[in-house]
Amino acid sequence: MIRVSGAGTDVAARGTAVKSRYHSSYSRAPQFTPMPDDLYSKTVRKKQMHDLQDLGAALVALTAEQLDAMDLPERLHDAVAEARRITKHEARRRQMQFIGKLMRHVDADPIRERIAALKSVSQADTARLHSIERWRERLLAEPDALTELLSAHPGADSQRLRALIRGAEEEKLAGRPPRSYRQLFQVLREVLPHDGEASGVKSEE
Repeated sequence: MIRVSGAGTDVAARGTAVKSRYHSSYSRAPQFTPMPDDLYSKTVRKKQMHDLQDLGAALVALTAEQLDAMDLPERLHDAVAEARRITKHEARRRQMQFIGKLMRHVDADPIRERIAALKSVSQADTARLHSIERWRERLLAEPDALTELLSAHPGADSQRLRALIRGAEEEKLAGRPPRSYRQLFQVLREVLPHDGEASGVKSEE
């Protein structure tokens, strides 16, 4: 039997060892592992929760008139209105989390659509919302305001308006949720026209 020895043999042996280690290391390279279903579900739920909180933040950023026009469920509306009044950071953060939880129990898509519509309304529509709000405040503060409104819009339901004004005043005194106050805004939207006549501001004589 012939024995082969020498430097060339050592170099070849070392090369073979390096190749062996390389292929072994390559074969042990981490492979892509699909995300488990439960982890994927948690990730999706977390994203949905953040999306709802963002939507809640968009509601809090609305004006009082815009918020009333959203026609939200009463509990959600009151939570958003409360968040708008809170100034302390930690208390506001907790309230925003509470709003996010309430949002899980409502259909969020119509709310998104209304907010998108509000963002695209014309300047005239925005002015009309402000004028409706001015009329509502006048009806609650000035005894003669209802007479003036009915004179300008004789087709308005006077009995319903009086009932809502009285209900809004009673709610404020009793500290109850402002249900009549919000309904008064909706009724005024039906009564007042879409033009400058809805200003709600007394003219100078």
